[in-house]
Amino acid sequence: MNRQNSDSTENIDRKVDVFIDASLKSWLSLTLIRGLGNESLRTLLREFGSPEAVLSASASSLSLYVKPELARAILSGADEAQLTATFQWLADTNNAIVTLADSDYPQALLNIADPPVLLYIKGDRRLLNHATISIVGSRHATHQGINNAESFAESLSNSGFSIISGLAHGIDAAAHRGGLKGKGRSIAVVGTGLDKVYPAANHDLAHDMAKQGLIISEFPIGTPPLAANFPRRNRLISGMGMGCLVVEASLKSGSLITARLAMEQGRDVFAIPGSIHSPQSKGCHALIKQGAKLVEAAQDVLEELGSVIVSSSIVPDDTCIDSELFQFMGDEAVDLDTLQSRSGLTVSELSAMLLSLELDGLVCTLPGGLFQRIYK
Repeated sequence: MNRQNSDSTENIDRKVDVFIDASLKSWLSLTLIRGLGNESLRTLLREFGSPEAVLSASASSLSLYVKPELARAILSGADEAQLTATFQWLADTNNAIVTLADSDYPQALLNIADPPVLLYIKGDRRLLNHATISIVGSRHATHQGINNAESFAESLSNSGFSIISGLAHGIDAAAHRGGLKGKGRSIAVVGTGLDKVYPAANHDLAHDMAKQGLIISEFPIGTPPLAANFPRRNRLISGMGMGCLVVEASLKSGSLITARLAMEQGRDVFAIPGSIHSPQSKGCHALIKQGAKLVEAAQDVLEELGSVIVSSSIVPDDTCIDSELFQFMGDEAVDLDTLQSRSGLTVSELSAMLLSLELDGLVCTLPGGLFQRIYK
């Protein structure tokens, strides 16, 4: 190795020491093994207890749970270039990785059939467990559909929900714009690595999402926009949402996949009706026939999920200052686990309340995942 390459390697190693602890290196190394899917990963983690134990296991032990060729791949290790690219991506403090072992891993995803072992995130990680609703629909939306998606999203965001969608053209992009206008913000689940923006036309929107919301991917850094990845990410869009609203969809729309997954995951599904002559309404009409709830206004959604809103929405007035949550917080900085123990509220409920309070300047976040009340 020449001197220049040696210096480069040393610089990368220093970055790794700063941004990646040994445990996260092991999670990354294991999840970047080519051919090793989520189901096999979860099996190995369940049987061996940790990524480190899996990576140090013998070929014969690994072969009890995966095919011999996968056992050999694990022993060979992950691609170094891909690891290096990920380490460099993590040098940006707005980027992070969340694993199944982390306390802020989205709790809603633990209840779906195929939770990802690891998530790449860019933006505000507190939104991972915020009360959330999915809004999806056609990429080739009508002008009215775009307006509906944005206005519904803004109303639901102001009512305490984060809006989650897929950052695609049409309804997705409109939903994100509406979500960012409200207090609840917006979350995008994408089908590429987070070093890429697809479609490129949504570059500015993605930038806003990274600053004010959250972008999530289960796909490694460098993953291009492969067609097979977009239907796969839909289970996360539906899984993180407490309900799924379909704004516009043709009978062949990919958003119907998201709606079907939401039904299978036990989420409420809502659909906005349209003209019987519009191809972009036929998918919504089909969902309504299958049991989706017909909605004409955001309030229709809130009436179904009202109990979530009551516990998630914070109104910044004098009543809020004396709220029970502030009593649970006390005068000292406190972490989420302590608040959950004191209040009996869920992580999602607390995260939503704390986010609203912070946006209103009533709570601040401190290093180490601590929250501090601000007196005015």
